[in-house]
Amino acid sequence: MSFRGLSRPNATSGMGVADHSKNAFTELQRKKVHRYVIFKIDEKKKEVVVEKTGGPSESYEDFAAALPENDCRYAVYDFDYVTSENCQKSKIFFIAWSPSTSRIRAKMLYATSKDRFRRELDGIHYEIQATDPTEMDLEELRNRAN
Repeated sequence: MSFRGLSRPNATSGMGVADHSKNAFTELQRKKVHRYVIFKIDEKKKEVVVEKTGGPSESYEDFAAALPENDCRYAVYDFDYVTSENCQKSKIFFIAWSPSTSRIRAKMLYATSKDRFRRELDGIHYEIQATDPTEMDLEELRNRAN
């Protein structure tokens, strides 16, 4: 039995990246227009699109609350902190959110598309794979940034 020519998409097919997604990341990175950007996979368009952005004044708690409880997402968060030398710094975190309560198909789709999407976002400092909120709490970001 040959599977060549099978045109039906499956969970291992890579997703494209919408221009709007790249632009939102650039705005977060260079212009500091957003504190965070949450991305989702649009299965109909077969691409990663922006679901939500958070303004510069929004907190980490606002960001964490914006992630769905039972579905996967990608997110970038611009983490500001002060070093031990009293210097203001900023690090960009890429978070692959895959809660244990999400559907298996969604977990597979996000896992297989992550690397391609991540490569499109030039300038990420750290990456976190989180299955529950404790794996991406603010203290974890502080530890990684310092």
